[in-house]
Amino acid sequence: MNISFSNLSIFSIISTLFTCSPSESSEVSNENDIFIGWAEKSITPTRPVILTGQFHARISKNVNDPITSTALAIESGNDQAIMVSCDLVGIKEGMQDKLREIVKPKLSGFDAGKLFLNATHTHTAPETIEGNYPTQDKEVMTPTEYTDFFLSCLSDVVVEAWENRKPCGVSWAFGHAVVGHNRRAVYFNGSSQMYGSTNKDDFESIEGYEDHSLDMLFFWDQEQKPIGIVINIACPSQVTEGASYVSADFWHEVRTELRKRYSDSLFILPQCSAAGDQSPHFLLYSRAEENMRKRNGVSEREEIAIRIANAVDYVFPLAKNDIKTNVPFKHIVQDVSLPIRKVTEKELEVAKQEYDTLSKKQPFNKSSSEYVLMKRNKSLIDRYEQQTNKPFHQMELHVIRLGDVAIATNPFELFLDYGIRIKARSKALQTFVVQLACSYNGYLPSVKAVSGGGYGGEAASNRVGPEGGQELVNQTVKLINEMWSDEKSKENKT
Repeated sequence: MNISFSNLSIFSIISTLFTCSPSESSEVSNENDIFIGWAEKSITPTRPVILTGQFHARISKNVNDPITSTALAIESGNDQAIMVSCDLVGIKEGMQDKLREIVKPKLSGFDAGKLFLNATHTHTAPETIEGNYPTQDKEVMTPTEYTDFFLSCLSDVVVEAWENRKPCGVSWAFGHAVVGHNRRAVYFNGSSQMYGSTNKDDFESIEGYEDHSLDMLFFWDQEQKPIGIVINIACPSQVTEGASYVSADFWHEVRTELRKRYSDSLFILPQCSAAGDQSPHFLLYSRAEENMRKRNGVSEREEIAIRIANAVDYVFPLAKNDIKTNVPFKHIVQDVSLPIRKVTEKELEVAKQEYDTLSKKQPFNKSSSEYVLMKRNKSLIDRYEQQTNKPFHQMELHVIRLGDVAIATNPFELFLDYGIRIKARSKALQTFVVQLACSYNGYLPSVKAVSGGGYGGEAASNRVGPEGGQELVNQTVKLINEMWSDEKSKENKT
């Protein structure tokens, strides 16, 4: 699909809502009855924007496919949640709080603190932070202008989802789809490099594990027809990450494929699991994969969509045969303090040298990567000066229990090792780890990545290191497992 900005109006006004029954009452009749509301709205800009996700500034030339926000409202018993998935690279610091302020007076009976956002990490979405890139021409939307538009869209989609919640059924399923791959190559000298070449004499191995599991939550109307699916997968959506157009990346093809197979009105809420060291790009087998795609007549994004849709197809009958309308539901929100990754004297010295060198090259052109690199080094210098007085990083953590499923958020590009630790120790049957939620706090690398260095593992890429990562794991597991402690007590009594 290739859409010009002049023809964009159809996407800027999209606001689709589907409810799961015609019931006129949203009062809870039984303690654990589930009430669900869905909504989707385009967040596609109506003018050219700065696309974020690369060191150099890219100005969007067109819209390849719409970027969307999808909201899922849940209410059961005395608890509630609204989850909103956004086709963005990340959630800007403070943006979630602004949204809560906007929607709070509009949401009767809802605790705005139990709303959270997550990003799919598409690299072809608008920049939302002022000053990350050089100032552009007037026809380009500023990050502030886009953020105002984005928050207006989100307030609508959140209110729609909450106000239209109805009795609904839920089921969960587990499957597999090969989408994400570890993107860090290791060499015999001990160094690591993101997207490093494997066709070299000194290539040793791929740094870490890959997780091809697919966690799914299905929601059903009273006729047992599917309304929406939450799909959680350990891979960011960045197949076409260097393009100069607006796009949701492979999630657009996933939505298209699943709606073709099931229903035009099916809602898809994407969640990116712990995947800081993962991507859909191949370090190995890239030529063989490309050959097979050509023979099959599909693009890389279409191939991913087919794999995910096939995984949904495989478990769909099982999910449909296990629909529940009355399950435990609980939502905990907690502020967590994590020890920061401290900048060393050596790292400070290098940052100062690079900053001084880049500063002398000003003024930069409007697409210069040197501008971003200069700011990156300045940020590291500032962190060194503040780290003695600010030894902890504050983050917001959401943990939800819905039946046998746990959902746990974090604001990082969280390396896979931490997600696996959470899932391995969780008492939940399935654990949906949701990274890039609530805000964006950079990479959180593994011990192996810090040792190997390179982008993602170096200090400039992250505020929190492995010590803080393990603390995040421990705190998350503790909150999850406490939600299952009452059941253990009941078992002991019987």
